[in-house]
Amino acid sequence: MFIRKLSTAMLAVGALMLAGCEGGVLDPKGQVGMDEKHLIIVATLLMLIVVIPVIFMTLYFAWKYRDGRDHEIYAPKWAHSKTIEIVVWLIPVVIVIVLGVITWNSTHKLDPYKPLDHHAKPITVQVVSLDWKWLFIYPEQGIASVNELAFPANVPVNFKITSDTAMNSFFIPQLGSQIYSMAGMATKLHLIANEPGTFKGISANYSGAGFAGMKFNAIATPTAEDFDAWVAMIKQQETTLDVAQYKLLAKKSENNPVQYFGSVQKGMFNYVVMQYMDPNSNMKSMGSMEDMDHDQHMQHMKDIDATQHSEHSIPTHSTTEPSSTVSGEAE
Repeated sequence: MFIRKLSTAMLAVGALMLAGCEGGVLDPKGQVGMDEKHLIIVATLLMLIVVIPVIFMTLYFAWKYRDGRDHEIYAPKWAHSKTIEIVVWLIPVVIVIVLGVITWNSTHKLDPYKPLDHHAKPITVQVVSLDWKWLFIYPEQGIASVNELAFPANVPVNFKITSDTAMNSFFIPQLGSQIYSMAGMATKLHLIANEPGTFKGISANYSGAGFAGMKFNAIATPTAEDFDAWVAMIKQQETTLDVAQYKLLAKKSENNPVQYFGSVQKGMFNYVVMQYMDPNSNMKSMGSMEDMDHDQHMQHMKDIDATQHSEHSIPTHSTTEPSSTVSGEAE
């Protein structure tokens, strides 16, 4: 009776916990998010193969051998059982092997740098994390927005992400993976929304006093025409995102309202990435840097490093190409 009541209580608690999952990683609206939800569920169920029996046996033995149960067999000289040894070792080893295979395959399939296989042409959005707000630059449309991101549903979005100051983490839980934004680097992320809607975006890495208000809306428009209308609305704004405006925007502010920029100075994203690499000359190369590929960019940084070393005889930051997905590339 006790075990039955305990099981009922655990199920009720689980139901209440899952009721609060709306809008989170367990309520995905994009293919990447769906694949990640599947991975979470499979991994959890595999681990529960061990967890549930252990919890059950712990409670059962505590009840079975409680004080006053003198008729239960007591065998103090019992020390070893090959059957128990095989069970307690074999099952965890099998689970670890299965989890390892699943994790290996999922790691490659869900690589955030890997473009999504989709028939629609992707759009590019350049993301800059500021204190404490998000700047979205659309290089193909020539516009920018603060704390509002829009893109058509069923169209892949290629994000290029960097930071102006502290490290943050760009995350839209319902669409999938999060990835870090770091000053002087550019990381990548590929997402898609399988249905229209407004999804909450956050920073998943604490970055100071205004962190709690560092949120944005990711709007997946029903059609490409709706997205074009959003772009046209922003283009009517007279404000231009140039270096001077960017420096004003980069100042610390909390709970920043949505802002729009009807035009963007060419190469602005690369200016943000390179501002800590070569502050004296990066403005002269903003236009040419826009079309640099990764190898050219890395060579450019090495040239800057060598020049600064010879002129000032001081050590500089390493420019070795990062190899992890949380390190990046500027394009």
